[in-house]
Amino acid sequence: MRLLIVGHLDGHLSTAGKIAMGRGAKVSHVADIEGALAALRSGQGADLLMIDVKLDIARLIDALRSERIIVPVVACGLGTDAGAAVRAIKAGAKEYLPLPPNPDLIAAVLEAVLEEANVVVHADPSMVRVLRLADQIAPSDASVLITGESGTGKEVMARYLHRRSRRAAQKFISVNCAAIPETLLESELFGYEKGAFTGAVARRLGKFEEANGGTLLLDEISEMDPRLQAKLLRAIQEREIDRLGGTSPIKVDIRLIATSNRDLESEVRKGTFREDLYYRLNVVNLAMPSLRERPGDIAMLAKHFVKKYSDLNGLADRPLTASAVEKLKRHPWRGNVRELENTLHRAVLMSVGSMISDDAIVLNSAGGLGASSMPDVATPEVSRAELARSAAVSRSLGARGAGDERPTTALVGQTVEAVERDLILDTLQHCIGNRTHAASILGISIRTLRNKLRQYADEGIAVPPPGDGDRAHL
Repeated sequence: MRLLIVGHLDGHLSTAGKIAMGRGAKVSHVADIEGALAALRSGQGADLLMIDVKLDIARLIDALRSERIIVPVVACGLGTDAGAAVRAIKAGAKEYLPLPPNPDLIAAVLEAVLEEANVVVHADPSMVRVLRLADQIAPSDASVLITGESGTGKEVMARYLHRRSRRAAQKFISVNCAAIPETLLESELFGYEKGAFTGAVARRLGKFEEANGGTLLLDEISEMDPRLQAKLLRAIQEREIDRLGGTSPIKVDIRLIATSNRDLESEVRKGTFREDLYYRLNVVNLAMPSLRERPGDIAMLAKHFVKKYSDLNGLADRPLTASAVEKLKRHPWRGNVRELENTLHRAVLMSVGSMISDDAIVLNSAGGLGASSMPDVATPEVSRAELARSAAVSRSLGARGAGDERPTTALVGQTVEAVERDLILDTLQHCIGNRTHAASILGISIRTLRNKLRQYADEGIAVPPPGDGDRAHL
């Protein structure tokens, strides 16, 4: 856990830093926003920023977004100035901490930052086997390719490997290759020198240098442009990289983990993914089972998410009724664990009474369409065959609408394009504008989703704005 403290506050932030260090965090300090940005550009990195509420938090947040630096920001201030707290949250801070610091509150914030990455909830034999293999290979420096459908927890597994490796005390850096435009991904990975291109106002270290000594995760590597794949292969083989605009190679020492929700062997055969890079990455393959293949984990995961979102929303932790659990177990979960998490978050908010009943379990129609074991997220649109399969699966599950009509009856008379548009926009609305999550649930690539949304906007159709997790990449 790396904590970067920004500001002074008469020594109270230093006290907060000492408390965090006592809880195992690595703490560094800068005086102002310029110092914070310089530290992050230099590859120092941070898992959390604590900043004096009197500083220009909005400017810091905007700068982080414009430079695609993703790190949660917590504002700190003396006393209980409610107005300052509200302004900080509106500016983009995740939380406000009153000072002098409370040790338990500091610990709670640190725990919240790390919680999602540290939890691997499982009991099903299929998941036990995967974790057994992960434990076996974690201490090595071998490259690992983690495959599986969207939403199965590939990044969680990557962090699990890092925490059990010899590099656990070093940095874990993650890059989402699907969420960063192709024109920017090269500079994101390899960094650049001042003046290397328009807008390069200062030297910035890339993710390879930032992860030096630790682990670098290339998430959804199948979305990487073939030209950049060649440069990545050289970096892996030679263990050195070239910054954009640089004059000499730079040695790096990293453990590389990559994830993909595509069948990379098929991509190699199609010529969209380099065969030599595939073999470099696939020293060990961890195949994450879909949620449909680990039914023994559904009830345990559901309980975990109920507690998580009850605590997050200040609600009592209520148990699920037996009928609610049974309803969850019957669902095919095309969106996997991510869809299950969204479903339980919604159930926590919608439920009334002392237990969460099946009435509060509202399942996504997109999640019940069925799925192949390895969907091709590059499918450009929902085809007629897919809609036909959707209807067939719905019928086989005994799904019924009002008056016991098939749920597809209301679609008769509409064009495939109109049905596709409504499905995309409804899914995006459900994901509160988060493009990445919506694309995963729909089973299409983030690039395809963006193209569709751009088309709808050009046609004058209202499109939900990006969610917070997407703003840095749009």
